[in-house]
Amino acid sequence: MNDNRTGQRDGNIFKKEMDRRAFLQKTTLAASATIGLSLANSLNLITASAASSASIMNSAGKPDLVFPVISDIHIHNSSNKTLEKFITTLEQLNKAAPEQDAFLVVGDLTDYGYEAEFDKFMSAYNAHKQPGAVSMFAIGNHDYWNGLSAADAQKRFLTRTGMESICYHKVIKGYHFIILGTEDGLTEGTFSVEQINWLGEQLKIAHEDDWKKPIFVFHHQPIKGTVYGSEWGFTQNRDLFYNTLKEYPQVISFSGHTHYPLDDPRIIHQKDFTSIGTSTGAYLWLDAGRIQGEVPEGADVLNQALIVEVHNNKVLIRRRDIHHNDWTGEPFEINYPANKRKFSYTEDRDKQAPFFTKDAMLSINLELTSATGMAIMFTQAKDDLLVHDYKVVARHANSEKVVKEFLAFSEFYKDPVPNPLTLTIEGLEANTAYQIEVHALDAYGNVCKRPLKALGKTKTLAAAETV
Repeated sequence: MNDNRTGQRDGNIFKKEMDRRAFLQKTTLAASATIGLSLANSLNLITASAASSASIMNSAGKPDLVFPVISDIHIHNSSNKTLEKFITTLEQLNKAAPEQDAFLVVGDLTDYGYEAEFDKFMSAYNAHKQPGAVSMFAIGNHDYWNGLSAADAQKRFLTRTGMESICYHKVIKGYHFIILGTEDGLTEGTFSVEQINWLGEQLKIAHEDDWKKPIFVFHHQPIKGTVYGSEWGFTQNRDLFYNTLKEYPQVISFSGHTHYPLDDPRIIHQKDFTSIGTSTGAYLWLDAGRIQGEVPEGADVLNQALIVEVHNNKVLIRRRDIHHNDWTGEPFEINYPANKRKFSYTEDRDKQAPFFTKDAMLSINLELTSATGMAIMFTQAKDDLLVHDYKVVARHANSEKVVKEFLAFSEFYKDPVPNPLTLTIEGLEANTAYQIEVHALDAYGNVCKRPLKALGKTKTLAAAETV
């Protein structure tokens, strides 16, 4: 994800070739928007068969439409690890959603865009896909990293996956799906003015068809300033992209790329429309600044997916831990017709700070403590949504001077979440007493009012050497 390689970009014009009336006579639409390829300059009719949908959870009743969304599979040429995870994902999603109307993959199907990687992906997918599900794949930056020009990389993507274009618009059972394609191998992502203008035209068509229904939009890189991990999103034409979607509060925008976990409540974002991240089927990535690192130990275990249920007046988005074979968190519920003033998943939705219970404990793990490091072990805090971090502060016992201060993840991304949590404070002085404080922070930066406190002492150099 953080590779600096770039691809060549070829410009193209996105043309509107069909008016709304002609569009609505079709069951599906594929836009002539293949950037870097010769344009067909026509909108191709693709038969979109739609299986009857089965509810994942009977409490919500039978939905009108069901489709999984996954991303960042990263099928590798020389290893089958992600391939095996992909097969597990397909098998598990078939059990969780036995009757799917569509199946979406939001980019980075492969690690380098090699032919063998696409072939592995499609072989596994075709062996497990449901016959009634309409396949819709978006191209990601990794799918360009094969040494080809952008145009040739796109041609390979289309040839190997069977997609009709890197940008297209389909209607399934009366619901609109708009798939966008990043236009080169830049990590940040490239969405040209032409593509965004085409997006605006498709949104208008969908809105005029039925403004009360959701419009589903899919693109690999997120829009900066939206979902958890969107610092990895695109800058070029960001505001034009956002403002194009802003006109349609019924939009639900799905993005991949970040590898950030679905467990964090910020994975969904509502302001002018709804955005949601799709995690990964390959390996975990996290925000910087914590001692565990952006790719913590055990990151390659993570494998997550979304299952979307569309009902008459709401959309339910269920988060699936494939690696844990269970759901994570409550489903996100988006009511329709969309009303910005009634959005639930806004940036300011959580004002409640985490807290430590009365019986929570902080202690020093003497076996793991050395002359220059102190291991602490403490009870995890509670929160209404998610405890994301702990701020650990070490002071000399006889002064208020801060010696060490750092952030650490609560390791919320693990199953099960470790409790108690053990952390090590490094870079201390030998045979020295320290006052330790642990402050809990939730995903929205709210800080607990009462931290845990304990007094501890590092070992002498002689004592540490004898261990």
